[in-house]
Amino acid sequence: MPIDFNTQVVEEFRANGGRVGGPFEGGRLILLTTTGARSGRPHTTPLGYLPDGGRILVIASAGGAPRHPAWFHNLVARPRATVEDGVFTYEADAVVLEGAERDAAFDRAAEADPGWAAYQAKTSRVLPVVGLVPVPGPPKPAAASPGGALKAIHDAFRRELALIRAELGRSGPGLGAQLRVNCLTLCQGLHHHHTGEDGAIFPFLAERRPGLGPVLERLRREHEEIAALLARLREAVSATGADPRDVAREVGHLTAELERHLTYEEEHLIPVLDAPGG
Repeated sequence: MPIDFNTQVVEEFRANGGRVGGPFEGGRLILLTTTGARSGRPHTTPLGYLPDGGRILVIASAGGAPRHPAWFHNLVARPRATVEDGVFTYEADAVVLEGAERDAAFDRAAEADPGWAAYQAKTSRVLPVVGLVPVPGPPKPAAASPGGALKAIHDAFRRELALIRAELGRSGPGLGAQLRVNCLTLCQGLHHHHTGEDGAIFPFLAERRPGLGPVLERLRREHEEIAALLARLREAVSATGADPRDVAREVGHLTAELERHLTYEEEHLIPVLDAPGG
């Protein structure tokens, strides 16, 4: 029996750390596993998503079909779901956005990608927007080793920066609302990642491997330099009448410095993290 399209995407996603080809290539993609409203069985669906600070948003478009997709009905019945983003697997609670909050989120999505508006135009139903809020607790890394997990996190930041640069390249004279959210969410994610390294991973490595002291000190200094670049990007994004060219310039500076930092960190820490005996 031929493998259906969703199954092919799921298998490719899991085999390639969240990267897939076809219609999802170059986009933001998750695997969402819901519990069947009637069957009680797990169902996994690949979905595009929108960054939104501490949560992500998914839209129950079903390509503009007249009925809501099954995954949406499942979430309404059982809001707890599992999200795979190619780096981590984590539990999330679904919140269906209502009223002005839903409309603002959908308008941002449609401004960033007119395909959402085209789907809405095909159907009389209002396309639901769902927030997926991570449940407190450590997520499960997709990679099999600590070094592989670090590389996967780094590559996720690289991919997100590439997406943002492409979005800025297509931007008109003003900075779109969703693009602003994308930039601010990236800043938040990098801040949290570096804070976690400074507060937990680096002290652990310093205790286990004293010879890494100079490497860890350099990485800490670079965290401070990157924090300054993040502050500049936030300022550019948050300015009244923000100019995409100004934002693109700051994203370019951040990309160059971050790539140097990530490469150095990978060269020096991955062999240590993945060494036998830790």
